[in-house]
Amino acid sequence: MGNIAAPEVLARRWAEVIADPALRDLPYKIELNARGKIEMSPAGNAHGRFQLRVGAELLRLLPDGEVIAEASVLTAIGVRVPDVAWASRRFIETFGLATPFPRAPEICVEVDSPSNTEEETSEKIHACLEAGAQEVWVVSQEGRVRYFATGGERTASAFGIEPSLPPPIAKP
Repeated sequence: MGNIAAPEVLARRWAEVIADPALRDLPYKIELNARGKIEMSPAGNAHGRFQLRVGAELLRLLPDGEVIAEASVLTAIGVRVPDVAWASRRFIETFGLATPFPRAPEICVEVDSPSNTEEETSEKIHACLEAGAQEVWVVSQEGRVRYFATGGERTASAFGIEPSLPPPIAKP
């Protein structure tokens, strides 16, 4: 099955991956699994649209923090890259822009895409929560937001906010 890499090994491997010029212009999101192997998943334009919209909403609703697109986070299942993350000023003062972050920012967001399985999404939710996220949001391609915390799925965000996302664009 292979060995699980130690956190410091994953952090070094991640530095190699982001420095590799052959990986810079790939049209895929890159993550590392717990063994330090690269995993790639394609993302469509709808995914990118919601990623940007969620980030803008987080910045509007929680202006006392930072929004980071594709923040790398060291987790128990490897270096995971939530599509959007919101980090408080305190988080940024503590961790700066460490790459990968040694713990998850307060809010981590995954935008569903056809390449994501339910199992993969569930693993990412649990990994981000175990890495310190207070909340993980999963945004559907229709703009529906689901909220997760250590106690399971919630009906609303514990941050007292409700993002307003655009409806899907009709296919021509």
